[in-house]
Amino acid sequence: MLERVRFAPSPTGALHIGGLRTALFNYLYSKKNKGTFILRLEDTDQKRLVSGSEEYIEKSLKWAGITLDEGPSKGGPFGPYRQSERLRIYKEKVNLLLKSGKAYYAFDKTDTLSNLRLSYEQKGEVFKYDSSVRDNLDNSLNISQKEAEKRIKNEPYVIRIKVEKGKTKVKDLLRGEIIIDNSILDDKVLIKADGFPTYHLANVVDDYLMKITTVIRGEEWLPSLTLHKLIYNAFNWVAPKFVHLPLILKGNGKGKLSKRDAKIGGFPLFPINWKKEPGFKELGFTNSALINYLALLGWSKSSEKEIYTIDELVRDFKLSGLQKGGAKFDYEKAKWFNHQHLSLMNYDKFQSLYPDELSKLTLVYKNRTESIFDLVKGRFSLVNDFKNETDFFVDDPKEYDASIIKTLSEYNVIELITEIEKSINKNNLSNIKDELAAIAVRKKTPIKITMQILRVAIIGRLKGPDILLSLKILGKSVTLNRITSLKKFIKNNQ
Repeated sequence: MLERVRFAPSPTGALHIGGLRTALFNYLYSKKNKGTFILRLEDTDQKRLVSGSEEYIEKSLKWAGITLDEGPSKGGPFGPYRQSERLRIYKEKVNLLLKSGKAYYAFDKTDTLSNLRLSYEQKGEVFKYDSSVRDNLDNSLNISQKEAEKRIKNEPYVIRIKVEKGKTKVKDLLRGEIIIDNSILDDKVLIKADGFPTYHLANVVDDYLMKITTVIRGEEWLPSLTLHKLIYNAFNWVAPKFVHLPLILKGNGKGKLSKRDAKIGGFPLFPINWKKEPGFKELGFTNSALINYLALLGWSKSSEKEIYTIDELVRDFKLSGLQKGGAKFDYEKAKWFNHQHLSLMNYDKFQSLYPDELSKLTLVYKNRTESIFDLVKGRFSLVNDFKNETDFFVDDPKEYDASIIKTLSEYNVIELITEIEKSINKNNLSNIKDELAAIAVRKKTPIKITMQILRVAIIGRLKGPDILLSLKILGKSVTLNRITSLKKFIKNNQ
């Protein structure tokens, strides 16, 4: 049997990195097994829907390189893929449960149930709508079928699953078999008063009808596994395999990663921009690096290899490598992965992905832009840092590093700069290193000082790419102009 998996988010806001990781693991598993990856939107909670969320989810997946085989925009043989468009299907299926006695109508007023919960709470107990109380409550189990039919036409109601006494066996591929006593469960609502199904009913019905073979979802749904198995049993359906992914934790490992943690840490929680809030893309992450890092949060690879393309992840991914324990999110580690991916990227790939980053350089240097890219490659961890590394090729320094100017003031800087000017005027730039060494010897000055003078004149700071190779690209005229500008600056500020 070919594997069919689904990613089923609710369009109630932005897709966060935890959801993206869930989508990724589903995608990797489906492609590893030459199966089908489905996007299904679970929009049954109409009050919580957020405009633009559906489009955002699809854009995020597309940016991440996670392609759909079936989904709302893609279509497919098992649609519709929005739950709000499948209400007729849920009604048909829940009617089967009503006819078989596995579900029932409940007419209880909201106030009645609230008062019951309060009274139980006052006794230090928790109210559950279950077999111990259902015979004393206002539902179709306690009235004739004729009366029930009359009331459902005129009164609001919900439909609940009827949980029988006994035990239910469930299995999670990571945690093994679990046996739950049904006495701890309540008769959960399957159809709400607004006619929409609850997540639980819609989830099970859709997974069955869409022929999902393996459900890969977050650990937060593990407590719902028993209820879902009960619904499968009520329909006499065979349940799929289940895998519940570990949580993504704060950097210190104490609790689930939250929006507040991201704000404090200065990093995003979303893959791409959401309502003016920048995502990883806008901060300068490549999609390949983010996917690489997320894949290793909760999945143990069988080798020492750390840098993966998405095709390599597909090749190596196994469910057996998933961990039960939570995975700590480390933003600096994520940036390290981004640095690695950028360092491995060639000029043509960078140009195709980030043409705007190269536009000013290309305008000035044309076919020499590739040489500049190769010079700074490996020096920046974020795409957005590329311009900071290369700005001096286009613009003269607007300011000079004050701490370096202070250090240089201990030497006869003006004299040294004048010597450097004369040397460059007389010679070409190919032997500038030897000339700087000679000046250092003549003036009894450490060679690093003459190099620093040159670097500050050209870049404005000490950090930057190889200064001698940079000079060859900038040319003699620009080099001399910048040395002269530094000389004037020092004279004016002595």
